[in-house]
Amino acid sequence: MTDPEAVLKEIPLFQSFRVEDQRHVSSLLRTQSLKKGDILFRKGDEGTAFYMIIRGGIKIVRTSRDGKEIILALLSNGDFFGEMALLDGLPRSADAVAIEPTQLYILNRKDFLSFMMHNENVLQSIIASLSLRLRRTDDFLEDACFMNISSRLAKKLVELAETRGYKEGDTAHIELHLTQKQLAGMIGATRESINKALRVLREKGLASVSEDTIRIHDLKRLKRRIR
Repeated sequence: MTDPEAVLKEIPLFQSFRVEDQRHVSSLLRTQSLKKGDILFRKGDEGTAFYMIIRGGIKIVRTSRDGKEIILALLSNGDFFGEMALLDGLPRSADAVAIEPTQLYILNRKDFLSFMMHNENVLQSIIASLSLRLRRTDDFLEDACFMNISSRLAKKLVELAETRGYKEGDTAHIELHLTQKQLAGMIGATRESINKALRVLREKGLASVSEDTIRIHDLKRLKRRIR
């Protein structure tokens, strides 16, 4: 297992900490490993811990009564999550599921709250994180109301290219194990509509999707489809 102090230095939330503070936090952490498809917690569960991803990927998702998934966030190395239930004392607001083999560091509720309240920069980072996620939710709702599926998919692929991709000139490779159903869940569409939209992008030479990689062949042209 990776040395916890070394990992903390790579996570933006902790990079500004003094060495002794990083050492203190690392002493409080425990680890957990997940297999692809493992459920870390479900909506409605008690919030008992704060999580940091060492390696792997987690999707934060809500599922409707008819089984339709809406993916609220895709998180990877260095990301943290689970703080909302710890702050408001309410049950988890969504499910957290591993999308690939994943290793986590876990900080329990009592230690998390004590640690946060005694470190102003952590409190500011948490507030900024929650604000960003709220803005993303607002953007998602706005897109679902005013953009067609083709534009929503183009916007999501550009976002993934810029946040998760490896860009080479005007092309990008996004190494994510995403199914068409998961892509659909990220933009509030059906798998059938995503299949059709991806086929159009492929025929136009803009993007292609394989089992574990999304390839953007022309970012500039793809961005022009966002309207």
